[in-house]
Amino acid sequence: MRGEAAIELRRLGKDFGPKRALRDVSLTVGWGEVFGYVGANGAGKTTTIKILTGLIRPTSGDAFVGGHSVLEQPLEVKARLGYVPESGALFEKFSPVEYLTLIGRLYRLSEARLRDRMGEELRTFSLEADKDKPMGVLSKGAKQKVCWISALLHGPDVLVLDEPLNGLDVETVAHVKEMMRGLAQQGRTMFYSSHLIDIVEKVCTRIGVIHAGQLVSVGTVSEVMAGAGAASLEQALLALSGSAASA
Repeated sequence: MRGEAAIELRRLGKDFGPKRALRDVSLTVGWGEVFGYVGANGAGKTTTIKILTGLIRPTSGDAFVGGHSVLEQPLEVKARLGYVPESGALFEKFSPVEYLTLIGRLYRLSEARLRDRMGEELRTFSLEADKDKPMGVLSKGAKQKVCWISALLHGPDVLVLDEPLNGLDVETVAHVKEMMRGLAQQGRTMFYSSHLIDIVEKVCTRIGVIHAGQLVSVGTVSEVMAGAGAASLEQALLALSGSAASA
């Protein structure tokens, strides 16, 4: 449904007991955007992502992926979404090939398509030498590569990325940044949550700054900096967090 926004958050709220993690967050992300979602630890980034990916339900409001509600059409959302978590909970006794075969079958890829896609991505991420080893013996970086491949395997229209570069080597980080630009040029959308400000500045078309569960600024990096009266994005984030705390 390309007539709809890639991602839309409508007055999203989430409470954990007496703690309010999200407060009426509304946001629209278009197709072909690499949207950066930034804020301090505990600001609400991961809570937002868990709602988008269907891992938790919002207390109020709704979220949409390609016009499909995470509350009313969760399977439609998951079919269109790829998710790279900060640290994936992988089956340690499975090899990458076994795990990716399971993921591909869950997405109902044909065996031929699954074989082709898996081989292509294993080569792209330089995992061919480790493809048949138990994941319990692989490095953190290798496991993160498996998470990336599992997110890309079914060719999703929207990628949700939560600190996706954790553990990756310099060469793979460079490849991932280039790949993200390529996917955006194809009209795919990335919702990218990170504390690595320099990478956010380089790859994101727009950013949203969240503080204490509230969205306090949205725009290009230049617009956010200008709105905060700051000379750098880091200074803008500090200023916006301070302003939000005072308010």
